[in-house]
Formats: sequence, C-alpha cells, structure tokens
Amino acid sequence: MRPYTFPGGTAVVTGAAGGIGEALARALAARGSSLALLDRDADRLESVAAAVRAEHPGLGVRTYVVDLADREATAAALEAVRADHPRVTLVVSNAGVALGGLFRQLTFEEFWWVVEVNLRATVQVVSALLPALRASPGSHLVTVSSIFGVVAPPGQSAYATSKFGVRGFTEALRAELRGDGVGVTCVMPGGVRTRIAQDARAAAGLSAEDVAAGRDAFQRMLRMEPAEVAEQVLRAVEQRRPRLLVGWTARLPALLERALPGASTRLLGVLARSSGPGRRLMRSR
Repeated sequence: MRPYTFPGGTAVVTGAAGGIGEALARALAARGSSLALLDRDADRLESVAAAVRAEHPGLGVRTYVVDLADREATAAALEAVRADHPRVTLVVSNAGVALGGLFRQLTFEEFWWVVEVNLRATVQVVSALLPALRASPGSHLVTVSSIFGVVAPPGQSAYATSKFGVRGFTEALRAELRGDGVGVTCVMPGGVRTRIAQDARAAAGLSAEDVAAGRDAFQRMLRMEPAEVAEQVLRAVEQRRPRLLVGWTARLPALLERALPGASTRLLGVLARSSGPGRRLMRSR
C-alpha cells in the first residue's frame, strides 16, 4: 500500500478537545487535512477549533459536541459527520476515559461506563464511518488502545478490558480490510501528559484519601508530551504501520511481556504495593 497522503484529506478525530486528540488535530491541519472534531467538552473543543482555523484559514474545521457514553447521541453525531463530509480519508478513534479502583470496589455501572466509552464507542465510530473509508482508496483508520491493552495492572480492570478489546478489534479489522485499500494502525501509548488522570473517575468503594493517592501516582507516570505522540502517530499512518508502541513506558512492558508472559503485570503490582499511594490503593476495603 502506498504511503498515506495528508494534504486534501478529511480526518475525523474523537476526543479532540485536549491531549493527544488536540495535538493530532493541530498536526493534521499543519499537513493540510480538513477536520471533523468530536468531544463532549464544548468549550475546549471550540477553543481547539478556533486555534486551528486561525493558523490554517483555508482548511475546513467542523466540531461536533457529543458524549460518546450516549449511544443515541453518538449515532446522531456520526450521522451529521457523514452528511457534512461525504469523503473521509482518515478516522482516529482517540477518545477514552479512565477509572481507578480494584474490581471488587467497582460497581457494574462504573465498570461498564469505561467499556462503553473506550470500546463500544470505538466500534460505533468505525461502524458508521467505515463505508466512507472504503469508498476512499488509500484511506486509513487509527484506534488508540494503550499499553494497558497489552498488560493489565491491578486497579485497572475496566480500563484494561476496554483497551484489550480495542486492540483485538483493530487486529481483526486490519485483516479484513487488507484487500480494500484501507490501512489500519493500533496505537498503544504509555504515559502521556494528558488530562486522563485528572479527569478519571474513582470507584464508589474508594475513600477520598485513596482517590487522591491514586491520581497522584498515576499522574507521575505521564511523561510524554501529546505533540510528540501525535507526530509519532502520523508518521505511523503515513508509513502504514500496523502497530505503534509509544514511549519507553509502553515499549519496555511490552518487551518484558513478550519475553516473560505475566512478568509485567507482577512487576506493576509490586511497584503499586511498594509506594505509599500504591499501598493505600491495593489495601483491602
């Protein structure tokens, strides 16, 4: 398959109001792609769009405010995207949410909210926009999984379930779309400086002390800048790479997991128990 061509294309990006999604929007615009940007945060989304329009006045930039946890609202937003952009050449399913707490501390509703946003919404986005991608030879699809789609640390049962699901879904799609001229990349970032830790929900069974400790511990793992991640992702798209592990916090655990299955998960558990915040999170309640 030929390298992906950005100029003149139309890219759909979910979770575009901040973090990796915002960085991708800016980097795509700099490469000459028109944008359809989705997020639930109307103010932040419009701020991103306004900045892109100011820097690239010749590009089309449209925004769609939607909470991807809402199936009906998601369907309506995607219908609007299809109507506004009959030709879509790149889809980046980037939106995601996080939830801290051991499985026994979670309610079913909390667990399923993560799966709904991270996995179901990804499937729904792809289902709605795949006909447009298949109608545009040379198009490309990106899903954002996580290193927690490769290894599953304690306290992340819902997130890991959703991200393992995204990775498996993407692998199957790649095989199915190989003959249709649609490239597929699964991105598995490690720790990236986004709002995911700050915005993460906490299990109903956690105390305020545990919530604060967990967020602090998670925040310290976020090292890479979103702009750096976006550049790596778009290089992978251009080169039609099937998978992209971003940062040493992704590559090292993945390598360890391949060499010694289960070792990464055990190591993460030890690190969690050995830190002050980790001890509180791992403590039985």
